[in-house]
Amino acid sequence: MKKVFTLLLLTVIGATQAQQAFKGKGDTKVNIGANLQNDGSGIQASIDFGLAENFSYGFVANYLLGVNEFSGIYNSETFTNEKPDFKDRFDAKFRINANLGTVFNIDEKLDLYPGLSLGLKNFGGHVGGRYFFTEGFGVFTELGFPIAKYNNDNDIFDHLNNQVTFSLGASFNL
Repeated sequence: MKKVFTLLLLTVIGATQAQQAFKGKGDTKVNIGANLQNDGSGIQASIDFGLAENFSYGFVANYLLGVNEFSGIYNSETFTNEKPDFKDRFDAKFRINANLGTVFNIDEKLDLYPGLSLGLKNFGGHVGGRYFFTEGFGVFTELGFPIAKYNNDNDIFDHLNNQVTFSLGASFNL
């Protein structure tokens, strides 16, 4: 909860101090960075395409590299040093964003965007921001969260792509 509060506080402060970077229809943004969550960390890559002045769609994929092994009893089964398979580590999503820079009339270097995503593991949402230092290079941060899981599988690694995630990294304007 402290992480969520800190991220929201930084986003609000950033919104009052920084600027917008989304140009609307025809704009393309690529993000590459780290994905941090409970029991694992990995890489995230996304691409967003502008459809209108304040609307974009895109795709995002994550792969968890560092995942904690599980040893113990889960659903009355005993596990020793269990590691997740590829299907447990990977997730891909289609997403839509509301790019709010012009709505809030903030400067041109910051792009704030809440959105929804439809992925392999769940239906979810995200809140993010991109700040561009130059025309083509900037940084991004995102907070992703599940809204609804597709199934009730109770596998020991189902939580890996069905929890709150925090991402940060580099953003490129193509």
